[in-house]
Amino acid sequence: MTPTPVVGVVCFRDGEVLLIRRANPPRQGEWSLPGGRIEPGEPVLDAAHRELREETGVEAALIGLIDVVDGVFPEHERHYVLIDYAMRWTAGEPVAGDDASEARFFPIDAAAMLVEWSETERIIRTGAALNRSVSS
Repeated sequence: MTPTPVVGVVCFRDGEVLLIRRANPPRQGEWSLPGGRIEPGEPVLDAAHRELREETGVEAALIGLIDVVDGVFPEHERHYVLIDYAMRWTAGEPVAGDDASEARFFPIDAAAMLVEWSETERIIRTGAALNRSVSS
């Protein structure tokens, strides 16, 4: 499996975090973070903004880098290198688009309980701590 670089966005608005329900494998039907593949020649941060806009219709400002995570899914023969950013909502109401079947904001604790992959929960909680630290 050749690793594929992808971005994920933990977008915060008033104590809530934006989740999408995945429309496609892997993890189809599960709640997750907006994100996707980085296009050839595309700067990573540009990819994060583009994926957020395409999947949810939301615009956001960068808070910072949360972490880089390996997502290895042998059953789908896929290995993703996920570059996860924290962002703060600036405009738009969530509307599912692109690879999402739903998109909406949830209270942080509820969002962390909705996601099924433990790494996504960890990224949400780490992003929330980062968001609080820059808001203080």
